[in-house]
Amino acid sequence: MADLIDGKAFAEGLRQRVSEQAAAFAAEAGRKAGLAVVLVGEDPASQVYVRNKGKQTIAAGMASFEHRLPAETPEAELLALVGRLNADPAVDGILVQLPLPAHIDEQAVIAAISPDKDVDGFHVVNAGRLAVGQAGFVPCTPLGCLMLLKDRLGDLSGLEAVVIGRSNIVGKPMAQLLLAESCTVTIAHSRTRDLAQVVRRGDIVVAAVGRPEMVKGEWLKPGATVIDVGINRIAAQTEGKTRLVGDVDFAGASAVAGAITPVPGGVGPMTIAVLLRNTLIAAHRNIGLAPPSSL
Repeated sequence: MADLIDGKAFAEGLRQRVSEQAAAFAAEAGRKAGLAVVLVGEDPASQVYVRNKGKQTIAAGMASFEHRLPAETPEAELLALVGRLNADPAVDGILVQLPLPAHIDEQAVIAAISPDKDVDGFHVVNAGRLAVGQAGFVPCTPLGCLMLLKDRLGDLSGLEAVVIGRSNIVGKPMAQLLLAESCTVTIAHSRTRDLAQVVRRGDIVVAAVGRPEMVKGEWLKPGATVIDVGINRIAAQTEGKTRLVGDVDFAGASAVAGAITPVPGGVGPMTIAVLLRNTLIAAHRNIGLAPPSSL
């Protein structure tokens, strides 16, 4: 039976380290590190995410600046707000909650954020920095996955890693991070031929494809470490109820894998914890301080 990788406990430890370093930053800088979150519209899931981000930012001893705009906000108005946040010295990190309403160009908004305040790591400059090995901001979810992998396995050098999914948010940056750790990396996706055979090569398997329980236990190499990024809501056996599952068939995979993240309680808690970490690193860089090594 696979060991469970407890993302909730790891994230709590990371938040504690962030909180300690945030207090030290405030004492040195004379102000708190600041995160600005912009929400356009009333998407229910986005509202929950923004509320949780605000609570955890404050709990970590940082300043939270929330900007809630109506769904019909013109793109130009949103871009003007981003420009003001770029120029605000109290704001170290900027996050525009996605998805945005259909009339707003998401890429234009992301491009408008200063790369040095892009704590989501989505700006093309930060994507380029990651690709060539320069210091920048990495999307929070894949960085959280890497932290869990290194905590579990230590040195990843030489391991074969299979990343299922090629999104800009998870799949591509995950592959770049694993390459930087000297893994041999394969990016698989919906058009990969004989996907099960490709997955079976992986000492590490990161599933981020958005399909409920797609990755089966028999696809896995015995003893593999499995990171399940998927969060899918499906019908439960009880009528009218739903349950959360990942992209991996947890029951089947647990019988084969050496270690696996559960859903929920695995990768999910890491995302906001890494966002807080990125914001505090941005705060240090923005005033010319070296970021703490403990982060």
